[in-house]
Order: sequence, then C-alpha cells, then structure tokens
Amino acid sequence: MLKNPDAATPQPTRLEDYRPSDYLIETVDLDFALSPDRTLVTSTLVMRRASTAAVDAPLILDGEEIDLLSVGLDGEPLAPLQYKVADNKLTIRDLPASFTLTIKNTCAPAANTALSGLYLSNDMFCTQCEAEGFRRITYYLDRPDILAKFTVRMEAEKAAFPVLLSNGNQIEKGDLTEGRHFARWADPFPKPAYLFALVAGDLACVEDSFTTVSGRKVALKVFVQPQNTHKCDYTLDALKRAMRWDEETFGREYDLDIFMIVAVDHFNFGAMENKGLNIFNSAYVLASPETATDQDYETIESIVAHEYFHNWSGNRVTCRDWFQLCLKEGFTVFRDQEFSADMRSRPVQRIKDVRRLWAHQFPEDDGPLAHPPRPQEFITIDNFYTATVYEKGAELARMLKLLLGEHNFRKASDLYFKRHDGTAATVEDFVCAMEETSGRDLTQFRRWYADAGRPTVSIGAENNEITLTQNTAPTPEQSEKLPRHIPIEYAAYGAETGAILQRGLIELTGESQIFRIDEQSERPVLSFLNGFSAPVSLDQNLSVDDRLVLMKHDRDAFSRWSATHGLWKDLCLSFGGVNDGAFDKDAALDRFTEALGRAIATADKDPAFTAELLKTPSAAELTQTVDTIDPDKITSGRRHVRSALATALKQPLQRLYDRLHNNASYSPDASHAGPRTLKNAALGLLVDAGEDPLALTQATHAAHMSDEAAATAALATSDSPLREMALDRFYSKWRADPLVVNKWLAWRAVAPGPDALYDMQALLSHDAFDAGNPNKVRALIGVFARENIASFHRADGEGYRFFAEQILSIDKKNPQLAARLFTALECWRKLEPGRKAQAEKILTQIAETSGLSSNLYEMTAKL
Repeated sequence: MLKNPDAATPQPTRLEDYRPSDYLIETVDLDFALSPDRTLVTSTLVMRRASTAAVDAPLILDGEEIDLLSVGLDGEPLAPLQYKVADNKLTIRDLPASFTLTIKNTCAPAANTALSGLYLSNDMFCTQCEAEGFRRITYYLDRPDILAKFTVRMEAEKAAFPVLLSNGNQIEKGDLTEGRHFARWADPFPKPAYLFALVAGDLACVEDSFTTVSGRKVALKVFVQPQNTHKCDYTLDALKRAMRWDEETFGREYDLDIFMIVAVDHFNFGAMENKGLNIFNSAYVLASPETATDQDYETIESIVAHEYFHNWSGNRVTCRDWFQLCLKEGFTVFRDQEFSADMRSRPVQRIKDVRRLWAHQFPEDDGPLAHPPRPQEFITIDNFYTATVYEKGAELARMLKLLLGEHNFRKASDLYFKRHDGTAATVEDFVCAMEETSGRDLTQFRRWYADAGRPTVSIGAENNEITLTQNTAPTPEQSEKLPRHIPIEYAAYGAETGAILQRGLIELTGESQIFRIDEQSERPVLSFLNGFSAPVSLDQNLSVDDRLVLMKHDRDAFSRWSATHGLWKDLCLSFGGVNDGAFDKDAALDRFTEALGRAIATADKDPAFTAELLKTPSAAELTQTVDTIDPDKITSGRRHVRSALATALKQPLQRLYDRLHNNASYSPDASHAGPRTLKNAALGLLVDAGEDPLALTQATHAAHMSDEAAATAALATSDSPLREMALDRFYSKWRADPLVVNKWLAWRAVAPGPDALYDMQALLSHDAFDAGNPNKVRALIGVFARENIASFHRADGEGYRFFAEQILSIDKKNPQLAARLFTALECWRKLEPGRKAQAEKILTQIAETSGLSSNLYEMTAKL
C-alpha cells in the first residue's frame, strides 16, 4: 500500500536487538489519588544498575499520555536540566549504582478511550496494562523482563468508589477527610508491570472459597455491578473446577490467599490474568439461564480457566520479551483446551478448537499477515495478539505432548515451572525442558516457532506404497522454507468392511517420506491427521466413496467429522459453480443425505457430536478453501445444498426435534447441553425446509436463552417472512440488557439481502449501539465484515467504503480495536478481479490517510 509521505514512519522492534535492561527495579510503591479527570500518581522505585551495564548507562523510562510533575532521586528533587522528556521517554543520567527514584505525574482516565492503562468503564476505574499500558499510568521500565514487588495505595471518594482493589493481599484500609478513603495492597510475588491491576468502583461482591491440595483456604471473590450478582455462580463454579484440575493435571497449586475477578463492560480483550486480580470483559463473567446460551456458558468456562492457568504459565513464569508471547499464550490455550475437553466432550472440543484454528489462523498463514508464532519484529505488539500466537501456539504444545508422550510431557512441564519460577523465560527454555526429560532432540521442531506459513502434506499412493511430501509456500519476509517435524497419526480402513487394517504415528521430518500399508484383502482407505495431529493442510485426493467410508467407519471422531465437513464444503462449492465438474454433484448430494440420515438415526450415541455433523460450513469458512473468492457463488451454493438436504431430511429432522424438545429445567453441563445443541441444529435445518413458524414458536415460548437465541438466530439468517417479527420481538424483550442485545446486533449484521448494508448504516445511530464499547463494535461491524460476505464484499465496493469510514473513526479513539477489525480485509488478494480492485482502492485510501495510529499503520503496511 502507498503511504502518506508526510507521516513519520514508525520503526520496528526486532528480536535480534534484544538486550537485558541496564537497570533493575526491586520494589515499587504506587500511590494513586484517583479522580476521573486528573489522577495523581506517585511512584517510588527502588532500583539498581545491572551488573552487566556500563557505569555511565542512562536510565530510560517509558511513558505515554501522562503529564510529568516532578522527579526525585534519593529524596532530593531533580532540576529540569537533570532529566529529559522526549519521544515518550524519560531519560536520566549520572546515576549511582543503587538509588530510589520518585516520580509524580498525572493521567486522565475519563479521556482514555484507548482502554489501555488507567481508564473509566461505567464510572469505574480499571486498568489494562498488557502489553504496554502501564506506561500510560506512570514512567517505568515497561518491559516483561523487569520483575518487581509492588505495593499499592489508592484513595478515592468513598461514596462513588467504595471498593478499592489491587494485586495481592489487602494490608490496610481506612477513612480519610472530605469523604475520601484509602486501601493498601501488597503483592508478595515479583511481577512485570503488564500484570499490574487496579479497580475502584461501586461494586457488589459474590464470594466462595476453595481449599487447595495442601489444605490452604483461598477466598474467591467476583466483583460486579450490584444488579448482576445473580449472574456469577457459574463463573465461581468454573473457577473452582479449573483450580482443582490444574492441581491434578499439572501439579499447580494456587499461591495467594485470595483470587478476585472483576467484570467490566469496556474491554479490548476477553480477560486479563493480572496476579490475583483478574479483570474480565463482562460478557465472560455474567450468565444466567435467561440471558446466556450454552455456548456462552462454555466460553465462560474456557476463559475463566485460561486466565486462572496463567497464574503459573504467564505469571509465576512470565516471558522475557514480547517476542515470546506464544510461550505464555500458546501453552495456556493448550491447557484451557485440555480442561474443556475433560469437562465436556473431548472429540467435540477438538472439533471446535480446529474449526477456530481454520477460521482465524489459517487465513493468517495464507495471506499478507503471515508471521511465525514467535515473530522476528513488530511495530506495535498489540497487533500480535493473533490466532497464530494463541491457537497455533497451542498446537505446538499439543504436538510436543504427542511426540513425547503424556508422562514425559508432564515431567517436562514440571521441570519448566520449577526451573523458571519467578523468572522471565523464552521459547528455548520451554523446549529445552522437553528435551531434557524425554531425551529427544527437538532442534528441527523449533522451526515451528521461527517459520511463518503452514506446511501442506501431499499424499501419493502407488499400490501399497504411500509417499508423504511436505512443502511450505513462501510467506512475507521468508521465501525459503526448510522441512518441519510433523507428527501424523493415521489409520487405514477396509473400503468394504470398514475394518481397521493398520494404524500408527508417522514422524515426517524430510521433504518426503515413504511408508507401506501391509498387503490386505480389500482396498485400504487412508485416514490421515487423526485428531488433527499437526496444524498442516492435507492434499489427499479422497473420492466421495472414500469420504463416505470414513464418515461411517473412522474410529477417530475428529477424522469422522472432518470427512463429513469436507463433503459439506465440496458440495457447497460445486453447486455454487466454484469447482464444477469435479464429481457428479447430484449423486454425491443424494449419498451424503443418506449418510447424514444414518447419523441422525443414531444421534443418541453422542448428540453433541451429531450436532457438529449437521452444521453447514459458514460462507466465511468456504472462502478459505478457494483460490478465487466470488461471494455470490459461494453463498448461492451453500444455500442450495443446505435447503436441498434439509428438505430431503425434513421428516427425520422433525422427529429428532420433537423427541428432544422440552421445557425441562435448565442446566449448562455437557449432558444437558449436548441434546439441546442437537435439537437446535435440527431446528436450523428445518427453517431452511420451510418450518419457520416452528422456530418462531420456540423463540416465543422458550424457557431459557439457549432455545430462544437458537430459534431467533435461525430466522435471522434466513429469508423467512417471519424474520423481522422474530428480531423485533427479541429486541423489545431484551433491550435493557446490553450483553443480550449484542446478540441482536450480531444477527442484524449477518442479515441476507440487498438492503443489509443500509440497515448497518442505520444501526450506527440505534440506541443499542455504542461506538465506545468494543463488544458492541465487534458484534456489529466485526461480524458484518467477517461473516456477511455477500454484503461486505459487494461488487460496487460500498461495503468496503462503509468499513473504511468506521475503521478510521475507531482508530482515532481505540487503535487496538481498529487494527483488529481491519484484518477482515486480509483476504483481499483472493477476491475476484472486480472486487479485488475495489478493495485495493479502499486500502490505498486508508493507508494514505494522515494521522493513522501505529497499530493501523502497521496493518496497512502489511496488507
């Protein structure tokens, strides 16, 4: 993209330039006089020069959007000529080997729309310091390898902010004059600044407790707005289960006497693992049967576990620099995935994890935003909280467990935690622990961390000799790719009987590798990547017959689902004219319909799994499997296949729905959620078969949100004449609950039809929308750009123009949010020529706009 020639070019930070800090901070005393417009911060830092630093090394502290009042050294004020403030840095020279630095500054929480640092959410003070938000609070060595013990004192108006919280344990509190009060908190564990947290507000507390494996009693507290206290029970339940699971599975016991969660409405992330004081997006704390779906409960369970698991994989052992982000995030995502698998259905959890990987990470690998799990450089680290770092990072941990075995993997994680407790670690530290306990050389495996892109494993067969070949296409900044270490679980099944002929694990390490299938009396059908054993693409020419064999006989549930999902995709694209002529599509659709009919007939064996079989790939998912994206063809083919299949299976779907539909009392556990999910999957197909009144009846009389939302969503994404009635009814009922209304905004965003874009424009001024709330922006603008491919990728380019206007407006207030939304255009080079030209025109317009944030600048430079 072209750039504004008058704009200053932000410079990248590079991994190769990392060097330890010249100065260390031993203790931090923070004093906050909280005020929405002007908060006074006094920071007292006990510091020393590092043994490796030069005697004349300057101290350079980070600071942004703050007003410096004074600097003191060992109790004496420094004159302005003794320090320098420029380019968001405070530089001090001629320092002794050890000293105490006192800094006074102010910040403006009410004006902080970036939601980074100290800001207000619904008149409540809260913080978000990861990755580099602490520098917006006070001047500091804002880097993750600076670990210090924090003590925090805060004071505020008692009537408006009766609750004052920070990390660690409260050691003092009391009243002050003029209606103010204070509290002091001390965290006994050294931590980097990004884990600092502060909350002050009018909050209610819901309490519970947990007794650790060693017998210590831990107080558990969830702080929410008073009207939401009845929505916290599941969060506490999930937290206690996560604490017990981490003790039993990874040997990790909690280390403080209190664990707190605070729900805030304005948050750029899902949640934040600040030591002992987790700050959560309220969407991932608050749940009741009336307002939350089964998926909401499942997501809360996962995110609560993820942030709790960070207490060890992220807090007790943190990352040396931000290039090591996948070390804490990828490993912790793997841990929360395993927790969810143990809490629910392991096969279904694996399917969901892989679908998330395919939907978000694979497009990164395939486009201009491709980067390694450990990138080599960045302009803004906020832009690297990506699916590659999180989801692909988790896959690397999963591959290590498969290669080492469960026993050695646990030994390795124990060694890693023990050796690096209280330190800032690297990817090498993690992999070295794996090598030492297993005795394996993982040198080649390390390429997964350093290389961008995704290997494609091609399968060639001649008689019983199978050749596996790996190839990784060039990516930006990396043109040559060496072979990676790829574990491939496989099985061979008899084409006639479905019997297992052979199974095993292949470790593909070269560009190509040959193995043999033993002589058999029937033709073998090969199933590769069982359990999705590696994050690769598979180039295997499976016929419709072979896919049907695997749908029926594959013992690996993921591979059975993958064969089904593959046929869904092939049929949708074929009927859309995208890969026309590849096979007899009408005959294939008939046979696929029969196969799904058999799955419906045996659905009771695993209803949650059967529900996954019935889910049609979204239009957005289908765009990822084609070389050229034509949204009209993709949506047309998908609509045809879904309608034809639903019509053909209408009677068995109706019987399934009738058998499962009931208004029994609600429980979010897996045994109840599975049948409910299957019933609502059947309902979605029935709407496509013309049974839309059934959905409206369910929505109107539903006893809980899972049924109400599923029925409303089925109508919202259809062409049913009942669509507007269902959406109006839902909004009228729930307009006072902002989290529930977000569902309505998302359904509006995926509306089909030629008027969808104009409806989007009108919704920007609707009472339900708030441009300052990231949840609402993601629900409306984010969902529109990601999921409504027909309207976003309009041939006339109006969808892109609308999107550009919103991105540029958001960037002025919240650069992190703007940059994340902007990734919806990462596929632009794959669009058909007319749309591609329109997208390029808009991208150039954005890139040439003056005053872009560094976040959005970096994205435009890559796209």
